[in-house]
Amino acid sequence: MAAATRHSTLDFLLGATADCNAVLKALQPIFQEQGMTETVHNWEDHGYLATYIKKNGSFANLRIHPHGLVLVDLQSYNDHIKGREEVDQLLNKVEERMKELFHGNIKRVKRLPAILRGGVIDRYWPTADGRLVEYDIDEVVYDEDSPFQNIKILHSKQFGNILILSGDVNLAESDLAYTKAIMGSGKEDYTGKEVLILGGGDGGILYEIVKLKPKMVTMVEIDQMVIDGCKKYMRKTCGDVLDNLKGECYQVLIEDCIPVLKRYAKEGRMFDYVINDLTAVPISTSPEEDSTWEFLRLILDLSMKVLKQDGKYFTQGNCINLTDALTLYEEQLSRLYCPVEFSKETVCVPSYMELWVFYTIWKKQTDI
Repeated sequence: MAAATRHSTLDFLLGATADCNAVLKALQPIFQEQGMTETVHNWEDHGYLATYIKKNGSFANLRIHPHGLVLVDLQSYNDHIKGREEVDQLLNKVEERMKELFHGNIKRVKRLPAILRGGVIDRYWPTADGRLVEYDIDEVVYDEDSPFQNIKILHSKQFGNILILSGDVNLAESDLAYTKAIMGSGKEDYTGKEVLILGGGDGGILYEIVKLKPKMVTMVEIDQMVIDGCKKYMRKTCGDVLDNLKGECYQVLIEDCIPVLKRYAKEGRMFDYVINDLTAVPISTSPEEDSTWEFLRLILDLSMKVLKQDGKYFTQGNCINLTDALTLYEEQLSRLYCPVEFSKETVCVPSYMELWVFYTIWKKQTDI
């Protein structure tokens, strides 16, 4: 297996325009001392790009912009301690030489932690609003493809095991806050109630609701492999509730929830609570072009048909920064077959590393 690549960066934002040739001549010896072969590109009014290549394939790019931005990018193939030390020493020399050259006329020096690319363990997962997060993942616990999705369970030093479905961080063992929020944040009395959970294959919602003595909980999860992975590796989340698909007050159906909802609606079966744990609100703001919006509207309409008149529907929204998508979701609520009202709350879900919006929806009470 090929070694992973470390991508290190060092940025300088100068307090004035840069003399590109002077910067290049000042930094050239540092790279040449490493036995690196130099190639220089010079664009009129656009500065310099110098590329330095080592015999082992490692290379550095030095980009000098005349408006006062100097960037160093270095890719190395030595992930052992000695290799990392060599990179740090080279970047230290560049930083020292730049400070000597500009005599304190540098507004900002920024060295980010190195990005490891091509490693056995993937530590980088984007937030819902597109920011890159590096997790402290140290083990791939489970990685399988089901007929529906890729299922990963990765171990984080902070968050415990994390369930990731097709590249989307779903839930970590640390994330009881998510489960509590999508159940109504402790404000509901589930005693003796009929509850329908859509999705929820990690078992977290089912495990928490069963403790509250409901009459019956029906969970509809399409992917048996999610349940199999979670009952083995996410037990801090699901306890033993997924060990059996039926219990005294619950049943788990391994089915597509849409035919089940249609069947329940036809039979006239009604629930006190419907909890939708299927998908977040899509980031796309073009409902006519995104099939996920159509899916969400269908789930909402069908759920309202099986929800008692005084019942409540709980679901996640998305990251609080995605205001356009959340506003659009709220607009969809006005287009259901029956009038509804809603409230929302924002919760910090630890492993998401961003604030998350949750919705409570109920049928509008009409005066008789």
